[in-house]
Amino acid sequence: MKLMFTQALVSITLWSCALKENPQKNMSNDLTGNSLTSSTTTTRDTDTATLGTGCFWCTEAVFQQLKGVLKVTSGYSGGNEVNPTYKDVSTGTTGHAEVIQVVYDPAEITFDELLEVFWQTHDPTTLNRQGNDVGPQYRSAIFYHNAEQKAKAEKYKKELGESGAFEKPIVTEISPYTAFYKAEDYHQDYYNNNGSQPYCYYVIRPKLEKFQKVFKNKIRH
Repeated sequence: MKLMFTQALVSITLWSCALKENPQKNMSNDLTGNSLTSSTTTTRDTDTATLGTGCFWCTEAVFQQLKGVLKVTSGYSGGNEVNPTYKDVSTGTTGHAEVIQVVYDPAEITFDELLEVFWQTHDPTTLNRQGNDVGPQYRSAIFYHNAEQKAKAEKYKKELGESGAFEKPIVTEISPYTAFYKAEDYHQDYYNNNGSQPYCYYVIRPKLEKFQKVFKNKIRH
């Protein structure tokens, strides 16, 4: 993975992902501890990655476009509370981060390539913050599922930090995966279903446009 790249992050101050609760949406929850249930089973060999880059709306919209990614689910990881709701996590006291769980075909896209997208589509130097979204639930995080994922995440974090690609130290958390709790239904596939919503239009859309230019060879058609 090429570690030297130009950091080009847009600072958004008008819209915040913290205003996600929408009482007009279907609030039915599917808060199972989702660790690849039958809904994510495929006939091919798959691997799983659990990543946090701030608001999971943004992260989901990016990773859904990658060739080799079979399923992306928004949810919560890294905390101690069982079956947390969005309201619980948004207090910043449960220890959870907003994350996506990615089921992918390693024959089409590798964990290394997922890490490349991870590092280049958010700012890993801001502690508990991405743009105008502030709180530990928005922290940069990799929850590794095995020793290989841990080794690669730590290796790339170290090399990226030493490369000078970022002016500040990388603060990305690298921790063992313990549990994943699927977020409420209205959080799933959010950008595709709510593209005209202000946060989607002013925050996610510009991020996707930059992502599509940088990773045009990795996007599904």
